[in-house]
Amino acid sequence: MTPVAEVGQPAPDFTLEGTDGPFTLSEHRGERVVLLFYTMDRGSVCARQFRSYAANRHALDELGATLVGINGQGLESHRRFRRRDGVPIPLLSDPGLTVASAYGAAVPVVGTRRSVVVVDEEGVLRHRHVHTLGLGFATVADLRRVLADLGAAPRRLRWDP
Repeated sequence: MTPVAEVGQPAPDFTLEGTDGPFTLSEHRGERVVLLFYTMDRGSVCARQFRSYAANRHALDELGATLVGINGQGLESHRRFRRRDGVPIPLLSDPGLTVASAYGAAVPVVGTRRSVVVVDEEGVLRHRHVHTLGLGFATVADLRRVLADLGAAPRRLRWDP
C-alpha cells in the first residue's frame, strides 16, 4: 500500500494522461496546483460541482491556481463529460488510482473519494480535505478561502479548455 502524503510534506510527483495532454505535477513548480479528486464523470454531484465551476468561470480564473480534476475513469469518458457539462478544467485519468491513493483520496471498492488537495509553488502539500460522504463539494468560494489562507495572492491561471 502506498503511504499517504501528509500536509507539510513534499507532494508526490506524478504524470497522468489528461484531456489536454499529459500532466506532470513537477512541471508546475512555481504555481499553486489544486487537485480536485471526484468520483465519476456521470455522477450527479460531480456534474453539479463542475457545472458550478463553469458558471463561475471568471471567479475560477481569478483563483490564480492551476486546477485539474482526477478520477479513475478513462479519457474518452472525461472528454464526453467535458463536452456534455461544459467542464472548464482539464480532467486526468488515474486508472489504477495510484495518484488518488498517494493523496488519500482512494477508497477500496468505492474508488475515488471527492477531495481537494492544494500543492504550493514549492511542491509542498499545503491542504487536503476529503469529503467523507461525497455529497458536497468545494465551491469556487471555498477554493478561494483555502488559497487565501495559504498567504500572498497567487498569479492568474494558465489554462485554456
